[in-house]
Parts: sequence; structure tokens; C-alpha cells
Amino acid sequence: MTDRPNTHSKIFGYLLWIFGFLGSHRFYYGKPVTGTIWFFTLGLFFIGWIIDLFLIPAMDREADLRFRQGEISYNIAWLLLTFLGVFGIHRMYMGKWLTGLLYLLTGGLFMIGVLYDFWTLNDQVSVRNEERRFG
Repeated sequence: MTDRPNTHSKIFGYLLWIFGFLGSHRFYYGKPVTGTIWFFTLGLFFIGWIIDLFLIPAMDREADLRFRQGEISYNIAWLLLTFLGVFGIHRMYMGKWLTGLLYLLTGGLFMIGVLYDFWTLNDQVSVRNEERRFG
């Protein structure tokens, strides 16, 4: 068995699961389509949300294999996006100062940018980690 990087945290996944009926844990694990469905259906009427309690370990393993480990922490980026996304702090953390300031001045580009980041943050962090790795 090969060692795989631990890019995502089960503990953080379970903390987001508490609000999972809004899809936050699914976005965190790189599942934006089902995260959006969970958001609009309250976790598929709470049934899918309860089932996810048991699926989080598998989602965590899949995310660890799919995304690049590196200097930027997925957990910190997601924490900043979830609670301060409208201010662009997560973008500043990733070194995207210009768009971070733009989010700060426009309310996360009128929340559309925040929604975009919920869909793409894992890929953004993965790309930044790859860039920093190979300079």
C-alpha cells in the first residue's frame, strides 16, 4: 500500500457535515454538483445528509488521492472561504491578492465569486500547490 498525502481532514469534514444539509462538506471534498443539490434540497430532505455521516471516510480518501498536497492547506482555505469568503481572505491566503482585494471591496463579487469558489476552491489550491512546488 502506497502512502497517500493527507490533503483533507475527516475531522474538518465532520465539522462541515454538521451544516451538511447545506452541502458544505460535499463542496469541501470536491463534489460541487451534489453540494449544490444538497444546498437546494436541504441534503436531499435530510436523508442524504444522514447517509453522508457514513460516507465521509470514503469522500476523504478520494479527496486525498485527487488533490495535490503542498504549502497551502485545504483546511485553512476552506475555513477562510466558509466564514470569511465575502471578504476574500481565502484568496489572499492563497497569494491571490488582487482578487482578494476585489472580493473585499465588492462583497465577494456580489456573492457570485464566493459561489464560484465553493465550486472550484479545491482545484485552485491544488494548482497553487503545484505552481509553488515547481516554481
